[in-house]
Amino acid sequence: MAEKEKSPDGLELSKEWQEAADSRAEILRYLKEQVPQIFCQKKELSPQEEEELLQSRLLHPLECFLFAEEPQEGLEKLQQGSSSSQLCGRVFKAGETVYSCRDCAIDPTCVLCMDCFQESVHKGHRYKMHASSGGGFCDCGDVEAWKIGPYCSKHDPGAATAMVTDESVLEPQLYDRAEKLFRILLRYVTDFLVWEETFELSAELQPRTKDNAYYCVLYNDEHHSYDHVIYTLQRSVYCDQVEAQTHTALIDKEGRRAVKRGTLRSCQQAKDLIRSNSEHISLQPLRVEILHSAVMAHQTFALRLGSWFQKIIGYSVGFRQAFCQVALEPNPDRDRPCLISRLMLHDARMYKGARKIVHELIFCSMLMETEFKRLFAIEFTKHYKQLQKDFISDDHERSISITALSVQIFTVPTLARQLIEEGNVIKVIVGTVMELLSEHLDDNNRFFFLGYNSDEFSRIQVIFHDLRYILISKPSVWTQELREQFLEGFRVFLGLLKCMQGMEEVKRQLGQHIAVEPEWEAGFTLQIQLRHILAMFQDWCSSDEEILLLAFKECHTALLQCNNQPFHRDATDFYMCKHILYVRPYKVSQEPVSIHLPVSRMLAGLYVLLCGNGLLERLENPERYDMMLLAEPPLRCVVLAAQVSAEMWRRNGLSMVSQVYYYTDVKCREEMYDKDILMLQIAASKMEPNHFLMLVLLRFELFDYFNGSCTSKDQDELVQWNRLTEEMLYLLIVIVGERYVPGVSRVTKEDVTMREVIHLLCIEPMAHSSLVRGLPENESHETGLESVIAKVATFKKPGVSGHGLYEVKKERLEEFNPFFYHYSRSQHSKAEESQKKRRSQEGNDKALRPPLPPAFRPPFSSIVNLLCCDILVHVLRHVLQRAAEDRPTCWTEAMIQRALHLTGQALLEEKAQLEDSTVEEVGFDFSLKARTTGSEQGKSLFLLLSKIKTLPSLEAQKDMIKWVLQMFEIVKCLREKSTPTASMNMETTKPEESAQDKEKAERKRKAEAAKLHRQKIMAQMSAMQKNFIESNKMLYDNMPESGTQGEPAARPESASEQRERRVAVGPQRGSTPADREVLTCILCQEEQEVAAQAPAMVLTACVQRSTVLTQCRGKMPACKADEPAELYPLFMPPDLAVGTHTGSCGHVMHATCWQKYFEAVQNTTRNRLHAELIIDLENGEYLCPLCKSLCNTVVPLIPLEPLTFNYENAEIIGQHLTLPRWIQILCARVKGLKSVTQDNDYNSESSGGDGHTGLYGEGQPDFRSILSYGVQEPRKFSDSIAEMLVVCAVTVHRVGLKTAPNELCPRVPLMAWNTCAFTIQAIENILQEEDKPLFGSLQNRQLAGLKAIVQFSASQRLKSSQAVIQRHFADLLGVLLPAVSRKNTPSLLEADCFHLLVGLVLSIPSLYQEEAVDLQPSAVSSAYNHLNILQLVTMAHVLQVLLSSSDFPAVAGGEETEEARAAAELYATVSQHTGRLIPEVCGSSVAERVRTGIEPFLRCAALFFNGLTGVQPPEELFASAVTSRGQTEALCSYLALPSNVFQLFQEHRDTVGPLLQRWCSSPAVTRALKGRTPALRLPRRRNRLVDLPEDYSALLNQASHFQCPKSADDERKHPTLCLICGAMLCSQSSCCLSQLDGEDVGACTAHAAACGAGVGMFLRIRECEIVLMASKTRGSTYPSPYLDDYGETDPHLGRGNPLHLCAERYRKLNQLWQQHCILEEIARSLEVVNVMFAFEWQML
Repeated sequence: MAEKEKSPDGLELSKEWQEAADSRAEILRYLKEQVPQIFCQKKELSPQEEEELLQSRLLHPLECFLFAEEPQEGLEKLQQGSSSSQLCGRVFKAGETVYSCRDCAIDPTCVLCMDCFQESVHKGHRYKMHASSGGGFCDCGDVEAWKIGPYCSKHDPGAATAMVTDESVLEPQLYDRAEKLFRILLRYVTDFLVWEETFELSAELQPRTKDNAYYCVLYNDEHHSYDHVIYTLQRSVYCDQVEAQTHTALIDKEGRRAVKRGTLRSCQQAKDLIRSNSEHISLQPLRVEILHSAVMAHQTFALRLGSWFQKIIGYSVGFRQAFCQVALEPNPDRDRPCLISRLMLHDARMYKGARKIVHELIFCSMLMETEFKRLFAIEFTKHYKQLQKDFISDDHERSISITALSVQIFTVPTLARQLIEEGNVIKVIVGTVMELLSEHLDDNNRFFFLGYNSDEFSRIQVIFHDLRYILISKPSVWTQELREQFLEGFRVFLGLLKCMQGMEEVKRQLGQHIAVEPEWEAGFTLQIQLRHILAMFQDWCSSDEEILLLAFKECHTALLQCNNQPFHRDATDFYMCKHILYVRPYKVSQEPVSIHLPVSRMLAGLYVLLCGNGLLERLENPERYDMMLLAEPPLRCVVLAAQVSAEMWRRNGLSMVSQVYYYTDVKCREEMYDKDILMLQIAASKMEPNHFLMLVLLRFELFDYFNGSCTSKDQDELVQWNRLTEEMLYLLIVIVGERYVPGVSRVTKEDVTMREVIHLLCIEPMAHSSLVRGLPENESHETGLESVIAKVATFKKPGVSGHGLYEVKKERLEEFNPFFYHYSRSQHSKAEESQKKRRSQEGNDKALRPPLPPAFRPPFSSIVNLLCCDILVHVLRHVLQRAAEDRPTCWTEAMIQRALHLTGQALLEEKAQLEDSTVEEVGFDFSLKARTTGSEQGKSLFLLLSKIKTLPSLEAQKDMIKWVLQMFEIVKCLREKSTPTASMNMETTKPEESAQDKEKAERKRKAEAAKLHRQKIMAQMSAMQKNFIESNKMLYDNMPESGTQGEPAARPESASEQRERRVAVGPQRGSTPADREVLTCILCQEEQEVAAQAPAMVLTACVQRSTVLTQCRGKMPACKADEPAELYPLFMPPDLAVGTHTGSCGHVMHATCWQKYFEAVQNTTRNRLHAELIIDLENGEYLCPLCKSLCNTVVPLIPLEPLTFNYENAEIIGQHLTLPRWIQILCARVKGLKSVTQDNDYNSESSGGDGHTGLYGEGQPDFRSILSYGVQEPRKFSDSIAEMLVVCAVTVHRVGLKTAPNELCPRVPLMAWNTCAFTIQAIENILQEEDKPLFGSLQNRQLAGLKAIVQFSASQRLKSSQAVIQRHFADLLGVLLPAVSRKNTPSLLEADCFHLLVGLVLSIPSLYQEEAVDLQPSAVSSAYNHLNILQLVTMAHVLQVLLSSSDFPAVAGGEETEEARAAAELYATVSQHTGRLIPEVCGSSVAERVRTGIEPFLRCAALFFNGLTGVQPPEELFASAVTSRGQTEALCSYLALPSNVFQLFQEHRDTVGPLLQRWCSSPAVTRALKGRTPALRLPRRRNRLVDLPEDYSALLNQASHFQCPKSADDERKHPTLCLICGAMLCSQSSCCLSQLDGEDVGACTAHAAACGAGVGMFLRIRECEIVLMASKTRGSTYPSPYLDDYGETDPHLGRGNPLHLCAERYRKLNQLWQQHCILEEIARSLEVVNVMFAFEWQML
């Protein structure tokens, strides 16, 4: 066998090759023999064996040939002489986070990898982060990419280590050998990577004997889905599903896979089957090839050589240069391209794996060397057209296409310029686009995209990116060559624009609606792709005067060549107001019109640049520019938009509306609508104003209307005329008023942005992201917002939800223009409303005056003459006259508003001119024309204004009319050089003043009335509240003010005595108040009293498993139903590994109403789409009818048993019933019950007289002694309450143990007690975490839920078999009293004391059950039972604390207290029993440790007994300011424990002494103390979500170094952080799938099952969003706690701003988790979002 042969000696072989006449032939001969022996064998080798053979037999000899010595030695020598590279060159994987610096990057494509960024100066700048799509590389070290800081600290060459010159890096012989070897091997690699199925092996590689061993190879494509391929493989090569899935996954990842090995015939059959089977599914068959095994072997080796090349090149700059030299050297055969070009040209035929290797090779070689990068760029440009054509016919995404390398070449400024000069790359790129789009040209040589292929079209669009890259940085110095080549490129680009000018013409549909919506998206997609390119061409032109003038002429010539929208009629004369216009008629509403006019718009842009640079006078014979002709297309376009707005094009369908929407939308408007306005302004500045206005009226089809020569009764037509008049007046406002364009007036880009921002903020306060969306971006994706925002707005920080908002500064509001030309209709009305509202709040009038615009530059200054020309005055008079005549159908308020605004603009202009010059110099005479024209009929503009002032229908415009009339007066005074007349003042101010006074008085009166009304309502509410509190005592009994505690019947007590009875346990306990509780059902709204015999009222509840309190995160206890010996759920382990939490939203229903509602939900939900994602019907889930919280059961409301306590009786009993006596009686009863049930599983020692009983003194008690201390009848419940008790208990049991529902299971009552205990512990944890007092601070829903759970658990024993409960009691008691323990009873350290307490207290009444009668202990018996159980459990808990403590707190010295002495004594006793060496510990520190250790237990006990007995707690427990010690004392007094708990051990020394000894000597305790089993430290650690870093990039950094534990490949991963435990997981990836309950689930789902009992909270790091999970099928996303500087979250890092942790939001997430609200949050979010497609949460 080949494997067993001795490996050849590499050095000897290399010498032979070196000495051979033809080294190439020798090496290839060697490869011919060896390669097929290593790869593609019939018996496949393991990857390790294959790798070893590859190294020893192939790569080692080649490296020996390269170094002419042992490679290791050669390498060491080499590394001594070379220095590290200054370029980073790290190639990005898909999904990797990259950083760009907005301050320093030359363009947005300049990026840094995570490591370089962390070490660079840019970390402190305005950076952006985003996920790479793969294929780019890090620009660290590239001086052309950065304005400053091109190097990070790792790649900085520094002064000390001057770079060694390239030539001195390699010895000449080594360089020659490298070149020789690289030439042989690179040609070998190229031959096999560009291999076609039909090729034959060359003579050098032809094997001696050709085996009949072939491979059937299946290639990846993007047409067939995974399932298609799996299906095809199963049918064609007869493999099972798992094998087919493996094949498919590898085909998708690598690009191809051999799916069958066999003879040529069998492979041919397989090929035919695969093709025919795949053709059934998709029209295209899968690509399959049959390759000989030798060819496959050589191809495999060629790929490995690719990686080897990368390694070798990385050793030295010299090797890199040798490689580049070989790759780029021209082929001796002139017709064939160089090796690298062959690889590039074959790229689209190569499969993924091969492409990757080739691209990486190019990255690490040619792109790292400046000179070779230039040569490579020239080769790339030479083949550019072919490469793009291949890419368009290829179906793989661009990131794995060779064309994606363009970004690495074209964005380098020096290279881009060289490519323009030497290869005219602009012409090449535009020519490629033109050729690819030529099929879409119509007869008029214009684009027409009907029936285009959207996939192909989207690939063509990508080419525009390359044009953008080339133009991204304009040249500072122009050479003649650059000028000529750029202009040549510009001409070709104009050719493209000419094909777009007038494309996709539309004609207004009359009569019936359009049948088929025309195609319009393609045209706009093209426009959006070109918007930055158009701006960049203009920018390039503006940087050189000569270019600008030539470009303008070229553009004008191109426009004249466009033959779109010709006139069909001859020119005629039009007359109006003694003016004549000679023009050709054209109606937009009747003839074809196009919205696409890129040539006209380019011309407008260039014209403004000419004005800005003062080059207008250098234009030769300007009279040849016919302005009317130039204005025609843009005017038609504006009219089209106006007509669509006037709903004249309704029958043309949605496509027309969409086009007009985009025409003015922020994405397109800069190069569409804005440029059209600009061209109209240019025309207005050059044409006679009256003629311009007549042209506008003609095109708006309003000429006859304003000439008075047409009337109509048709309502629709009148509405259209009104709307068109509004639009026409609006256009005039815009033409005259919109001067914020550099070149039109003296403003900067910054001024323009400021104005945009002010107008956006005048609509409403906005978030930063909304502002950015509302502003146009430049080619670098910048809006210029940051540089101006502080000047115009103030920032308001966000709260726990929502985001930060910017509000416009008051002083900037005077710049507000209600007719701002970038407002949409809705924005206009919103802005107007909000500004009017603001003005009235400030006590100003509501007139929204036109702002004072900046002055036009000289070329545009004549535009203002539009405002004072005859036609405008005529139009304004016409509009106002219609209002004055008050014919409602002939005018609208919007029309008047616009007319007033225009009048205001004209008066402001006149005022400004009069203030700047003398009256004689001012030719602007608007006010004179307004007063005189038509005055003889009383219809002058001025008189009409005065007339309409009184119209009731124009009440809203009254203030504006007033202001306009005032302006008339001011202008008149300026003309007459006098001050405004007194009469005018009187007229305008007096009524205003009196009106203001009246208004103030009215306001005051209203305020007084409102105040009285408020007081009355507050009084009513207060009365209702008191009434409500009285009738809902249950909800408010933790409030100190809620009245008295109920009068005991035995003897009335004074108030002071009553206050003292704030004790919940023992003979001194307070009474349970007899409060009536009347509640309203949320479904039927009927009230009912909660009573034991009444129909049941229930509380909605949600039961869930929880690990919120766990001390052993990730370890779940087993709880199979068939393991009776399992400690849980009988004993809760002290680490609370998993508990059962029952929470409620606090809403109450009748049980019958709930049952009807639940049935209705089940019936309706089954038919709802994806309802199973929100609620799990099988598990009894539903949403609360009122608050939509997720619930899965109901808890019956059981009233507290009113109890009056007989204190004398209790005192008498107390003298007999001491603790030892009670223990004796209990043991007797338990043993008696055991003998009845013949249970022999108990300790043998408890049956014999072993001296223990002597301990209890006075004679042996008998089996029934327990009954002699007082019994009573048990409570009776109505049937419906009994039924609901079962419903709730079964749910708790089913959910808590993940088992089938079974109400007869003996563990049902255990689970009820457990959920009661765990829920109380969870509530205590929340209160402690939030630093709130134990009582009085719970929300009503939590309080109601807590009390209901305690009463439900207490009543549970009445519904279960008493024998079962007695047995449970005996088992629980066994932990405390070894005398009654079983063999498997856990030791004291293995049970949670609070669960033990709850279980014992709630199960002890079952001991009073007799065979014939139902009995329960009397109040006094219960009081003693509770007290004794509590004291025993507390002592056991103190011992737990001592046994689990090794460190004791240092306590400040003071005198030895009684408590300290008792503590020291106890500690000594315990140490003696356990045999532990006593460290020198002072008593006070033991006391302190015990106090802190048992405090949580006491707090839980207080909550429990409060819920059980209803006794009011002491005041100290309602206050949060009480010290920890004060709180412990209050707790002890409430629980009838001595405040010094060590007293218990002293009082009951005789009883507890032996118990202590037994507890301490348990083997489990010994093991724990010796450290063999981990002992839990008390008090337990409070769990919180993991700490997150403040800066989000630290998390990204962590994620970038994350390695999936189960896969070694570098495919994109989704690192996901579990916020509960801090584990980093690999989500949404097939490598980390695992089985859960027999189903495949993703890493997060599997982790949530172990870490959070099915509930999970994860942060998806690259997506920057929280995922909440509740089960395998349910989850939802939630905003991340990371915010940017503008108070906004950034899902998927869409905006990429730096992010920082918001502590408040993270705290809220922590609360969400601790309060068990994750399920609720998921259900709510899913209820809000209408789920159309189910997301597979289990695969996360």
